[in-house]
Amino acid sequence: ITSPVAFDILPLKLHPFSQSTPTGLDCVGWKRRISIPVIADGALDKTALTDDVGSEEDLYEDFRSSNHRYGHPGGGGEQLAINELISDGSVVYAEALWDHVTMDDQELGFKAGDVIEVMDATNKEWWWGRILDSEGWFPASFVRLRVNQDEPMEDYPLKVEGGKEDDSRRFGMGQTTKDQMRTNVINEIISTERDYIKHLKDICEGYIKQCRKRADMFTEEQLKTIFGNIEDIYRCQKKFVKALEKKFNKDHPHLSEVGSCFLEYQTEFQIYSEYCNNHPNACMELSRLTKVNKYVYFFEACRLLQKMIDISLDGFLLTPVQKICKYPLQLAELLKYTNPQHRDFKDVEAALNAMKNVARLINERKRRLENIDKIAQWQSSIEDWEGEDVLVRSSELIYSGELAKISHPQAKSQQRMFFLFDHQLVCCKKDLLRRDILYYKSRINMDDMEILDVEDGKDKDFNISVKNAFKLHCRDTEEVHLFCAKKPEQKQRWLKAFENERRQVQLDQETGFSITEVQKKQAMLNASKQHHAGKPKAVTRPYYDFLMRQKHPTLPTTLPQQQVFMLAEPKRKPSNFWQNISRLTPFRK
Repeated sequence: ITSPVAFDILPLKLHPFSQSTPTGLDCVGWKRRISIPVIADGALDKTALTDDVGSEEDLYEDFRSSNHRYGHPGGGGEQLAINELISDGSVVYAEALWDHVTMDDQELGFKAGDVIEVMDATNKEWWWGRILDSEGWFPASFVRLRVNQDEPMEDYPLKVEGGKEDDSRRFGMGQTTKDQMRTNVINEIISTERDYIKHLKDICEGYIKQCRKRADMFTEEQLKTIFGNIEDIYRCQKKFVKALEKKFNKDHPHLSEVGSCFLEYQTEFQIYSEYCNNHPNACMELSRLTKVNKYVYFFEACRLLQKMIDISLDGFLLTPVQKICKYPLQLAELLKYTNPQHRDFKDVEAALNAMKNVARLINERKRRLENIDKIAQWQSSIEDWEGEDVLVRSSELIYSGELAKISHPQAKSQQRMFFLFDHQLVCCKKDLLRRDILYYKSRINMDDMEILDVEDGKDKDFNISVKNAFKLHCRDTEEVHLFCAKKPEQKQRWLKAFENERRQVQLDQETGFSITEVQKKQAMLNASKQHHAGKPKAVTRPYYDFLMRQKHPTLPTTLPQQQVFMLAEPKRKPSNFWQNISRLTPFRK
């Protein structure tokens, strides 16, 4: 879905040096400083809506009889405000939230954390910007305006010839530049958190509460799909914002010690994982429902009754996904303006690492859930499958390769393909003529096994000479399985893979990772449909028609897919899932 404009901008007012704005988000140019009060994360300025909207029934009937279109024209106020600054000669900077990779020479590529000079924000979806000598279009939803617009590209504080900080620049009451910057970041964290609570409350009371009244339109299963666990997130965030406010120093915001709050709630924030993983399902369900007019009118009536800004429901539901990835960015900026001598420094530093770990965990869970579809597709390609599905016990392919399996009592050696998942090792046989076809043969429960390294030479259990061998020994039944690899390095890779499998199982137990029965069944159902229908057709992304300004080249016609959880840090090593599977090419059938 198209990311909505996350905040609306009220009329501009000149201000010499703003000590605090509703969000601490000050858009500042080199020629003058302008403070822009901002309503963040889809929150609503109550003074902006004073009309009496009437009852739910009246609204519903009005929309039934009208030709109202579901959706919104977009945040024009933000573009007007930013362009006003630009036209006045001010410099407006934005910080990249996610990587934007493009092969189009008319688009501006960047990495998460890069600083972009915004040169034109006329269009709500695509802005024109510059990084060094490169200019081009970039998606507005991939960036956020910098908290401290008056900070030059090089870091504050300024340095004097002796290499020490120049404290000559101060902002009233003896505050240094760095203290003022920290004040801005603290104000942004506190105010956006309050606005976010208002936003969650609006969703829970404005939409969910009203939907539950209409059992004729929504089942509980549908509401769970659309809204996920957003009510749990609302309860968690209410406690979190209270903790922040206790640590907030109203008189001297730069002295606030908020780092401990993030450390206290880092475990609770893991509930965002369930919400983020469910979000694509919510979008699909909403897309299906909004093809029916009565749902369109109902959702719009809910929005107006709650006096929420003009953004469709799918836009509101995107906010929690965006919110969890903003915490590391805010904490990184807070750490940047926190002196090492500050009482909050160590906690902010630890909180930054903690919230990055939360984001990594959410990323990992998202990747694992995406993998279950691939595992289901793999199983559907295996001939003569017997027993329970792989997904009943497993959700990750750890390693795969060819080994010689030696069985009792004749010590017969058989070449087999083995796939090591968490909790189980699956054994398959290659087709004699078509080597890309695999037949299911057996599986081994890894929870009962211990790994034994076998030295080269004669094995006393099987009474044969072996090389590059290892055993799987069942603790309960004393059953022994002997395997031989072709090369020593292959054997070592397998021994390492068995260690990784036990580590993965332990990690899943510690983090509480699990896949629901519904997700497993859906993955197998999808794989079965694709298997019978042949190769699935590529899905074409929706196209968006935009107006463009004559001074710029052609505006891009498609929006790139957001990488919701990408942080300003090196990319994680990609999964080896398809590298392992592609060696076998079992999907060419």
